[in-house]
Amino acid sequence: MSNPNPQSLVSTQWLEENITDQHVRIIDATYHLPHADRDAYEEYTYRHIPGASYFPIDEIADTTVILPHMMPDAEKFKNAVDAMGIGSESHVVVYDSNGGYMAATRVWWMFRAFGHDKVSVLDGGLLKWGREKRPLENVEPILPPAHFTPTPRPELVKSREQMLANIDSGQYQVIDARSEGRFGGIDHEPRPTERKGHIPGSINLPFTRLMNPAKDFSFRDMDEIKKAFAEAAVDVNKPIITTCGSGVTACVVTFALHLMGVQDTSVYDGSWAEWGNDKDVPIVS
Repeated sequence: MSNPNPQSLVSTQWLEENITDQHVRIIDATYHLPHADRDAYEEYTYRHIPGASYFPIDEIADTTVILPHMMPDAEKFKNAVDAMGIGSESHVVVYDSNGGYMAATRVWWMFRAFGHDKVSVLDGGLLKWGREKRPLENVEPILPPAHFTPTPRPELVKSREQMLANIDSGQYQVIDARSEGRFGGIDHEPRPTERKGHIPGSINLPFTRLMNPAKDFSFRDMDEIKKAFAEAAVDVNKPIITTCGSGVTACVVTFALHLMGVQDTSVYDGSWAEWGNDKDVPIVS
């Protein structure tokens, strides 16, 4: 079954063939969880796809709050991507060194939340690119500043208050991308919170069911993706909010829905990092 949005997921072959296109801008969005003891930027300086700029999600963020990598305001986002040579006419291709789930889809969603639709995820990311022995470099690109005009889509970002209201209204289905153990309040959270469990009424669909862990975390084919949503009893014709530990792997689910042709899925930006530390919100464990 074909992908209704093929331009949103590009292959390593496509990128190598188009890497010198003046409109293509490449972003390395690699991110590691705090307990991983790895420095994503340092790894970027060792090797990255030629021409790629590094996008630190913890810095291009609202740093006035204690929650991790919350969405920045439009001006901060604009200034950051302008400096990367990304303009409103650019075709942005995002990858990460984990294959696509940390945090290529997060940055893809951020661009869309600021009104930029010419953005793609590299299927398999740096894992697949490197395994195929495609070119790499260790020099940061010097790109002329560009002009990016953000047109925010606030409906794509959901807050704690909106999530609370949704528990009563049931307007949106809530899909939690965490593992079954974390969703059930059994397993340890990589970013420890005071409470474990999940938001009442939410559906568990671990993001790994949408990807191929044995194949560089590339995305599964469309039939398998649709089957995963059907098995989780998700109604793709009803509005959806995705959530996870801190708003990163939720974007894998949002991206997979986009590939299916489901538009404008929202992300709960605070996710469990916020909900699990709030004693005033209900949980199921």
